[in-house]
Formats: sequence, structure tokens, C-alpha cells
Amino acid sequence: MQVLDLAGTEQGSSQAHLLLKLHKNLLNVRLTEELLAERYREQEMRTPAHFGSGQEAVAVGVCVALRQTDAVFSHHRCHNHYLAKGGSVYQLAAELYGRADGCSGGRGGSVHLTAPEQGFIATSAILGEMTAVAVGAALSFRMDRSDHVAVTFFGEGAMDEGAFYEALNYASIKKLPVLFACENNLYATESPMSVRQAPGTELCERVRAFKVDAIKLDGNDVLEVYRTAEKAVAQLRRGEGPVFLECMTYRWREHVGPHFDDELNRTYRTREEVERWMRHCPVKRSEQRLVELDICTRDELDALREKMHAEIAATIERARDAPWPNVSTLFDWT
Repeated sequence: MQVLDLAGTEQGSSQAHLLLKLHKNLLNVRLTEELLAERYREQEMRTPAHFGSGQEAVAVGVCVALRQTDAVFSHHRCHNHYLAKGGSVYQLAAELYGRADGCSGGRGGSVHLTAPEQGFIATSAILGEMTAVAVGAALSFRMDRSDHVAVTFFGEGAMDEGAFYEALNYASIKKLPVLFACENNLYATESPMSVRQAPGTELCERVRAFKVDAIKLDGNDVLEVYRTAEKAVAQLRRGEGPVFLECMTYRWREHVGPHFDDELNRTYRTREEVERWMRHCPVKRSEQRLVELDICTRDELDALREKMHAEIAATIERARDAPWPNVSTLFDWT
């Protein structure tokens, strides 16, 4: 059975190559998260971890539309963005295991990832913090007269923070090249939007009050995210001011940890609701598109998944066996 090779794709179409690239990136994120969540249950990863299963299309669609030199900032649920921007599976796994080969030397844990060589700058668990940092990066790009852009990923819960609106307002006034990528997964920890915001609240309307272009889209369709992000990034490079994307999506697992909520008898949402969203799985939708367009067959997609699963599993196991950080480096500043 043939395994798809993106580098050697001969579909005769840049569109086909794009769709395959998006799909392979989706698979890389999904399989890495699923395997890490399985290993997390073994209790050897002693760091709180917020898994992004179900939300992969936002990270992949946006990051594929970027250049390596563009700067990305993320939040506590940051694995997807780190991987989509080119971060190493090995260094991510090593970081979760607390090993010296981790992207933050094994001392940052799940919510403090970095891959500056790929343009993935920093993450933070403080809601709204990275929106301000991304705006600062965008200001530096403007002052340097470069055409780089900054991207800040955040959940809709961060829009309950004052820092977000201060950053948005400043970016609007200065017309800074910053993309605000909101992953609206309907819950802040276990609180739905209905208990946090007034009835009828529309996030895009809030943002438009700051004279910022705001677009609401299907965050589980990787192609729609990519196309929307591509247009937004082009606008940013032209110096036309910031753009806000409200990507409607859904996290499958608990807020923090590897379990599904019903496994722990949590009642803030039902298993039926989760399964309803799982039927809109970004990976399955990508697979369906590839088959319908005759870009590849189900057998080829199954072979690709099997190959990537084996490679990622081996990489995670190698990271588990990496050395611990040396105590002598505890106070090093890198």
C-alpha cells in the first residue's frame, strides 16, 4: 500500500498539494496530541497539560498561511499552535516529560513552549497576556519597516479580560500587523458563554466597535481557516490594520488533563454534546474532501495515518528516555 509523499506529489495541481499539506499537518497535530494524552495517563508527565484535540484546524489553517519569519504567540492550550508552526514533536514530548531536550529545557512544562527558529515565540497560561505581547511584536515590525506579521491565539474566555481590549485598541489605532485568532470553543474551563456574557453577545460586534475587521468562520474546516487567514495576512502585510478571526470550534477533552469529561462524571456538558461536535472532526472532514476530489484514496489516507502514528509514537518514546536537566543548570538564563 502506497503512503502519500507530499514532497513528490504529482497531482498536477497546487490546490491538491495544498490540501495534502493541510491534511498532513492536521494529522501530525492530532496524532501527537492523542499519543501524548495516552502517555499522560501513566503519570510520568508531571506538568498540567491542556490538550487541543478537536481544535487542530484553527492552528493548522492559520499557520500554513504564515511565513517562518512571522511571530506566533499562544496560550495555555498551545500544543496545536507549536506543532502547526513547525515545532518539534520530540522537543514537545521531552518538555512534557521534563527532559533536558525539551523546547524549554524541561523546565517550562506544557504551557511554556517555544521554537523561535520557527517563529513560535512564547506561550503563557495567563489569559489575555499574549495578546498584548503580540501587539508589541507587531509594533516592532512596523518600526523596523518589515512586512512580518504577529499572530496571537487565544480562547474566547480571554475576551473577558481587560488586557485584550487594551491590546486591540492600540493595534487598531496604530494599524499594526497583528492577527487576533480566537478559538471560540464555547467554554472557559467549565463556564459556558451564557453565564459569562450578556444574552445575544456577538464577539465580532465587540471587536468591530474598535474599528477592527472581524470575521466569524467554521474553525473545524481547515481549508476555510486557511483561505480566511491567507486573506487576512495579506491585508496585514499591506499595512491595512489588524484582523480578528472568530473560529468556531470545540475541545473534546477536559479543560486540563487527558480525560473526557464524562469519564470523571462532570456535568457541565453532556457526552451527547461532545459527540455532536466530534462528528464535525477536522481530520475526517479533510479526509472526506481529499477523497471526493480524487486527490487520494481511503487506502492511501489509512496508510499515511498508520505511518505517521508509528513515527510519532517512536519519537515520543525516544523523548521519554532523554536525560534529565542537570541540577547545575537550574539558575541558568537562556
